[in-house]
Amino acid sequence: MGLAGRGRGCAPRTWLCRRRRPYIQPAARMANEMQIRSPPIWRELSQRSHFSKPSSQWIAKWSSVMGVRGLQGFVGSTCPHICTVVNFKELAENHRSKHPGCTPTIVVDAMCCLRYWYTPESWICGGQWREYFSALREFVTTFTTVGIKLIFFFDGMVEQHKRDEWVKRRLKNNREISRIFHYIKSHKEQPGRNMFFIPSGLAIFTRFALKTLGQETLCSLREADYEVASYGLQNNCLGILGEDTDYLIYDTSPYFSISELCLESLNTIMLCREKLCESLNLKLADLPLLACLLGNDIIPEGMFESFRYKCLSSYTSAKENFDKKGNIILAVADHISKVLHLHQGEKKLEEMLPLGPNKALFYKGVASYLLPGQKSPWFFQKPKDVITLDKQVVSMCTDPESKQEVLMCTDPEYKQEVSMCTHPESKQGVPMCTDPESKQEVPMCTDPESKQEVPMCTDPESKKGTPIYTHPESKHEVPMCADPELKQEVPMCTHPEIKQKLPIGTDPEFKLESPMCTNPGIKQEDPMNLEPEIKQQVTMVSDPEILKVAQAQHVQGESYLVYNIMSSGEIECSNTLEDALDQALPSQAFAYRPVRQRVYALLLGDGRDDSSSCPTVKEWFVYSGNPLKHPDLVRPLPMNLAGGTPSLKLLWLNQEPEIQARRLDTLLACFDLSSSREELQAVENPFKALCCLLIYLFVQVDTLCLEDLHAFVAQALCLQGKSTLQLVDLQLDYVDPRAVQLGSLLVRGLTTLVLVNSACGFPWRMSDFMPWNVFDGKLFHQKYLLSEKGYAVEVLLEQNRSQLTRFHNLKSVVCKACMKENRRIVSRQHGRSHHSGRWGREGSGSHRTSSGHSRSGQGQHWRDQGPGSRPREPDQWRRCSSSSGWSN
Repeated sequence: MGLAGRGRGCAPRTWLCRRRRPYIQPAARMANEMQIRSPPIWRELSQRSHFSKPSSQWIAKWSSVMGVRGLQGFVGSTCPHICTVVNFKELAENHRSKHPGCTPTIVVDAMCCLRYWYTPESWICGGQWREYFSALREFVTTFTTVGIKLIFFFDGMVEQHKRDEWVKRRLKNNREISRIFHYIKSHKEQPGRNMFFIPSGLAIFTRFALKTLGQETLCSLREADYEVASYGLQNNCLGILGEDTDYLIYDTSPYFSISELCLESLNTIMLCREKLCESLNLKLADLPLLACLLGNDIIPEGMFESFRYKCLSSYTSAKENFDKKGNIILAVADHISKVLHLHQGEKKLEEMLPLGPNKALFYKGVASYLLPGQKSPWFFQKPKDVITLDKQVVSMCTDPESKQEVLMCTDPEYKQEVSMCTHPESKQGVPMCTDPESKQEVPMCTDPESKQEVPMCTDPESKKGTPIYTHPESKHEVPMCADPELKQEVPMCTHPEIKQKLPIGTDPEFKLESPMCTNPGIKQEDPMNLEPEIKQQVTMVSDPEILKVAQAQHVQGESYLVYNIMSSGEIECSNTLEDALDQALPSQAFAYRPVRQRVYALLLGDGRDDSSSCPTVKEWFVYSGNPLKHPDLVRPLPMNLAGGTPSLKLLWLNQEPEIQARRLDTLLACFDLSSSREELQAVENPFKALCCLLIYLFVQVDTLCLEDLHAFVAQALCLQGKSTLQLVDLQLDYVDPRAVQLGSLLVRGLTTLVLVNSACGFPWRMSDFMPWNVFDGKLFHQKYLLSEKGYAVEVLLEQNRSQLTRFHNLKSVVCKACMKENRRIVSRQHGRSHHSGRWGREGSGSHRTSSGHSRSGQGQHWRDQGPGSRPREPDQWRRCSSSSGWSN
C-alpha cells in the first residue's frame, strides 16, 4: 500500500492547496453548507479543531512501506502530472450518462482507509468507538447522497509469500509500541499523532460497523488488493479508492487516493497509470515487470539492488534535481524500454535479467499482477505449459495478433479463460463465443456434471455473462454465478435451513478434501525447468457443505477467523498496545488462548469429544519476546459440555428453537463458564456478553482487582446515557500505562467474542459486543483513574442513583461467578500491588503459585503458558505440561 503524501514528496504544492482542507470543515468556512448537508452532531463536531482529517504526510509514513518501493515518492517528485484533481460527483454523473441504468460504484480497499477514517483525537485508551462510528456514517452518507455505491473489501488472510513482509512490519510495530509506552511513562499523556497506532480490533469492528450502516462488505480469500482490482475491472466500476501503489500497476479501474480525499467537496486525486507509462516510455504490460525489479510485497527490495545500480550507472539522462530513488526508477524503466524490449519474445526473462536462484519468485511476482483474463508478453515459453501460482493458473499459449507466446491468467476462482488457452483440468482449449450485447468474446463453460459446453447467458442486472447449469436431480436450469465473494462459478440455490444463497454441491476445482490429503488434479510446473510436480491443497475439515457455509460467512464478513481455521489451520493477530515491561498483565495472545483452543476443538473435532486427534493450529500472534520466526503450534482443548461437543451441522444449519440454547451452552463452554449460565441469562443486553468476558478475564488474570472491575462496569453503564459529543468532550487528568493495556485487553476480548459467537452459530447478537455499545476508551480511562484514587461508586456513576442498582447487580454476577471458580476479587489495598512485578510474564520461566487459579485439566493459566511449539528451532520459552494440550 504505497502512494501516500508530502512526507515522501508525493505532490506539488499547486494542487495540494486546491484541495487540502480539514476533514471536518470549520464552521466559519462552511456554515451554510454544513447547515444543509450535515447531521446536527457533525455541525458541532466541525467546530472542534482537534477533530480533523489526518494529513497525507502522516498517512504517508504508514502506507509508503507497502506496494512498490519508492514509487509513491517518485510520483510526486518526478512526474506529478499523473496526479489529477477529480470530483466524484462529476465522475458519477459522467458514468451514468455513459452507462444508463448502471449505478456508479467505487471499490474501497478498506485496510488502506482505516487511518483516514479514524479521526478521533484519542487513540491510546482503547478506541473512541462512538466517534469512529459517526465518522464512518458520515463517510458513507456523503457518497450515497450523490448516488455512488461503495463496496468495501477487507483482507481475509495473509498469503504465504507475503508472510515475511507481514512479520517484518509486526516487529517494527513492536518497537514503535515500546516507544509509545516509554512516552506515556515519561509524560503521562498521549503521544502526538506522529506516533499514532490504530486501536486494537479496528479492522474487525469496521467491517461490522459498515454492515450496520447497510454497506456491502466483503472479506477476501486471498490478498485483498488482487480481489479489489479484479472486482473493479470485472464490474466496470467507477474506480478504486485506496492508498496502495500496486493499484498503479494493476491494469484495472481508475485509482483514487484516500489520503487526498476532501469529504465535503468530494475532490480527490486520480493517479493515471497511462500517464505513468507515458512518462517512463513503457507499456501497461511492462508495469508488473518494473514493480518486481523495484521491489514490492513479494520481491524483497534488496533482491535486485545491484541490478538497479547498474542501470543507474549506465543511464545517461539522470537529472540532478531528482532524488536518487527517482533516478533509479527512471533508469530501470529506461533499461526495460531500450534493452529488454529489443529481445522481448526472443529470450526468456532469466536470460535478460540476473534472476539467479530467485527465478520462480520473480515469475510469481510478475504473475501476481495479472487479473483474470489478462496476459503478459514477458513470459516466453512453449505452448500448453501450465504454471500454478497459489490459486492463479497461468498458461502459456500463442497470441494470435503478435504471433508470440504470452502468459495468460486463468483464475480458477473466477473461471475466466482466454481463447484457446489450455485449461489445467480438461487440458483442452476453451472455445469462445460472442456476447450479443457487448460484442465481446466470452468463454463457453463446461458443466461439471455433463461435461458439455454450456453457453454463457446475460444477467439482466449485472449485464455479465452467466453460464446455465442444469441440476442433475431437478432438471431445472440454474444460472451459474461467478460470485464476487466466493470467487467460484457454482450453481446457486437458497439453502432451506439458513435462508441464504449457497453453492450446490462441491466445485470440482475446489477439491474439498480431508486433512492432509493432496489434490492430484492440480499440477504445478516450474516456469524454468517445467518439471511437473503435485501441488497439495489441504483443508482442515472434510465436510464440503460445512466448509462452503464457513466460506460464505467469511466472504460476507459475518464471521472472524472461522474459515481460516477450517481451511488452512493458520491464523494471525497483529500488534496490541501492550507494555513489554509490565510483568503483571498478560499479553492478550495468552489471556485468550484457552478460548481459542476450545474453538479449535469445536471447528476441527467433527463433533468428537476427544480433541487429541485434532490437528494443531498455527498461530501468528504478536506478543513480547516472540520473534515470529515460526508460528506457535497450538493444540485444541476439549470442552466441558453436557451432552458432548455438538457438530457444526447442528449448530449452523439446524433452525429448531431448542438448538439456540445448545448454541449458548457451547459458547459458554468455550469460555469454560458453563456453571455461570443462569447468572448470565439474568443479565440484560448489551451487558450479558460483557459480563461473560469480565468473568473469564478475572478468573484467568489474578492481578485484576476490585477497582478494575468497578471501572469496567461503571464505564459500560455510563456509556449508555452519553452522546457522541459528550464523549468527545471528555478530558483526562493524565494517562496511565496500565489502563492503556487494560483497555486493549478488553477490546481484544470483544474480538474473541466475535470468533466464539460465529463458531457457535450466533447464539448472541453481534451488536451486543460491538465496542460502540459497551466500551469507550476515554470513558474507561476516566473511571479507572477515579477508581484507582479510591473514589466511591457513586462518583464513578456520576451521581446517577438510577444506575446504582444495575451496577451492583452486574458486579454481583461477576463476583459470584468468579467465586465458583475459587477466585475472590479483592480490593488492591487488600491484595498484592499490581506494580510489584513479582509474577513473571508468560513464558519467562516463572510458575504458578498457590494463589493462582488454574482450571484443572482445562489448559494452563496464562502465567504457565509458553508460546506453544515452534517447529525446527529450540525455544527456551517452551513449557510442557500434560494439561496444556500443546505439542512438544
